[in-house]
Amino acid sequence: MQPSLFSSLHLTVSQITFHIRKQLENDPTLQDVWVEGEISNLSRPASGHIYFTLKDKNASLRCVMWKTDAARLRLNLRDGMAVEAHGKIAVYEPQGQYQLVANIIQPKGEGALYQEFLRLKSMLEAEGLFDPERKRPIPELPRVIGIVTSATGAALRDMLNTLRRRLPLAKVILAPSPVQGVEAPPALVNALSSLNEQKPDVILLARGGGSIEDLWAFNDERVVRAVAGSTVPVICGVGHETDFTLCDFAADLRAPTPTAAAELAAQVTLEDLQTQLGYYSSRITDSISSLLADHRALVSSLASRLKYVSPERRIQSEYQRLDELSRRAFSALNHRIQLQSRLVDGMSKRLLSLNPEAVLARGYAIVTRKEDDVVVSSVKHARGGMKVRVSDGEFDVTRDA
Repeated sequence: MQPSLFSSLHLTVSQITFHIRKQLENDPTLQDVWVEGEISNLSRPASGHIYFTLKDKNASLRCVMWKTDAARLRLNLRDGMAVEAHGKIAVYEPQGQYQLVANIIQPKGEGALYQEFLRLKSMLEAEGLFDPERKRPIPELPRVIGIVTSATGAALRDMLNTLRRRLPLAKVILAPSPVQGVEAPPALVNALSSLNEQKPDVILLARGGGSIEDLWAFNDERVVRAVAGSTVPVICGVGHETDFTLCDFAADLRAPTPTAAAELAAQVTLEDLQTQLGYYSSRITDSISSLLADHRALVSSLASRLKYVSPERRIQSEYQRLDELSRRAFSALNHRIQLQSRLVDGMSKRLLSLNPEAVLARGYAIVTRKEDDVVVSSVKHARGGMKVRVSDGEFDVTRDA
């Protein structure tokens, strides 16, 4: 039968390829799919992307993992390895090929565990075990730190070294437990319960990295509920940075590694404490110095006021007043004596000037009558015997008739 020219679509290669791409990319099943197979044609170009083919005995599928996802891949891929790849189906239009764009690659068998992980996460999240409101703050300066991990693992050594370096003052209580295998979940629950009875300030739940199977004990529902129900804040440091377990969501704080968990527990280091101690010591010294200076000033002021009203100051003031009065009295008396002395001296000079003997000394003489010792002051009084007194003695004279 001849096909109708008017009912068929006429498309270019690009158009039909684009149409197929839209059909594949709009199928939700093909946008979230796990594919099992064996790796072949593995290629790692300088771009950082990974190209390979997944195959089984009946078919093959081209795959690509972009650089950003490849950088997080911990699995060492090699040809012939049986894996499970998660991703979405896309079309590479230049070659008209469909391919799997992978974002997770894990050894075969982990896909079922991942699905169980998602189921448990959804269930526990619905119960509110992961609510942010349930998270408690981690104490800044814990005095007692509990650790739940393997007693022989490298994670314990790393955490102890970190705590010894950052906060050697803290006491560490170890509740050892297996961290993988069927015996690990009940042992982890018992270790958490034991530490809660001892009431440390914070609990570190940790182990090193590994596959999803290795870390599965920390996705066990019993362990997750024990973490959520702990009366002591819990820091979960399980695996490496890209590893997530359900205990990470239930814990009060997630750390990317066990070492990081120890660092988060010892937020305030010994060096920080020494710095703070020096700061507070300086402040106390300054405060005491300032307080002493204020009190010295107050005591000095009170002492000055006390001296001003004290009897001693009154006595000293009266002593000074007495000294001043004495000085003034002595000065006045001295002045009076000097005046009297000058007066006496003047009178003495006047007396000397009037002293007859002084006149005699200048060559004069006093003549008296011998009979009655009357001074002869006139010629008519001179008669008979007379005495003449000069400066150095007397002698007699007679007046002739």
